[in-house]
Amino acid sequence: MPEGDTVWLAGRRLDGALAGKTLTGCDFRVPSLATTDLTGSTVAGVRSVGKHLLTRFEGGPGDGLTLHTHFRMDGTWHLYPDGERWRGGADHQVRAVLRTDGLTVVGYRLPVVELVATDDEDSVVGHLGPDVLGPGWDPAEAVRRLGADPARMVGDALLDQRLVAGLGTLYRAETCFLAGVTPFTPVGALREHGTTLERVVAIGHRLLDLNKDRVLQATTGDTRRGRHHWVFEQRRCLRCGTGVLTATTGVPPMERIAWWCPRCQRGPAPAPVPVREIFPPTVGRTRYRP
Repeated sequence: MPEGDTVWLAGRRLDGALAGKTLTGCDFRVPSLATTDLTGSTVAGVRSVGKHLLTRFEGGPGDGLTLHTHFRMDGTWHLYPDGERWRGGADHQVRAVLRTDGLTVVGYRLPVVELVATDDEDSVVGHLGPDVLGPGWDPAEAVRRLGADPARMVGDALLDQRLVAGLGTLYRAETCFLAGVTPFTPVGALREHGTTLERVVAIGHRLLDLNKDRVLQATTGDTRRGRHHWVFEQRRCLRCGTGVLTATTGVPPMERIAWWCPRCQRGPAPAPVPVREIFPPTVGRTRYRP
């Protein structure tokens, strides 16, 4: 699932391409919007909220409406100048097409495509915690929400978008590494393992903020291939060379892989499970490499 910085960058690019432009064509390829046509509406702007994208319209048939989309695991938006071939996937994977003079914007594999009243956007994003990359980022509120259940594992809490919006599996792994604790450490036990929830929140924010303007997500400061991350998708810890351990967290079907270094990170941990056992080769291709 794309991290909050990826969605933020997508929102910024869509806003730069569409804001102030009038739609010359519109095609929603989802059953609930199959007969909806916003042609003639002007795009008032595009913004991200956590991992959600909100495209607002004014004038025309879309006046006062917001297009709400979410990438989930592999959704994406592509921008194509007139005459350029679409390359984001097969035609049957297209979920939305927005056209303006000289540009076509195509949404592929989007599992969430819905229209809501702009005044009612809270119905789709109001449940989210503070947005790590939002203009109203509130670290104190994030700390309050994350600390509400001291027994909860810090790694699971960081992934709960109701507590803090924007962090995903990559930044969960790297934030916990830089904080020096395993992702399985209870929130209430962070201090006894040498860190604080305030520090964890600050690290998570800093990592997303550093990466929001680029596609490459580097948490080590080193952009060379294979050296982008300390433990995420690494065989060995980039700091000490110890073998990185993995296990799953969460409840099926929403399990996530957790990565940690047993030398650099303090705190409890379950028996490790190799990635090749979590995602056996027989289940098909996966981005995770054992």
